[in-house]
Amino acid sequence: MILDGIAIDRIIEMAWEDRTTFEAIQFQFGLKEQEVIDLMRREMKPKSFKMWRERVQGRRTKHEKLRTFEKGRFKCSRQKSISNNSIAKR
Repeated sequence: MILDGIAIDRIIEMAWEDRTTFEAIQFQFGLKEQEVIDLMRREMKPKSFKMWRERVQGRRTKHEKLRTFEKGRFKCSRQKSISNNSIAKR
């Protein structure tokens, strides 16, 4: 699969997010976990890649089967509500 720069940037962003699973990346872009790891290794500086690997290795939220919650997402009570893809006005 050939990915353009925008897709690669989005995959990297999703891989850094704590609550975005590798399964979600696979569903959206068709890349398995190992392929995401290879992409991260190829696209990032060695130190950044090492920091990312240490961060995600063994993290429960990166794998759907290891999560303690099934649906939904965490939302802080202080987070502004979003309606129609724009932040609600005060």
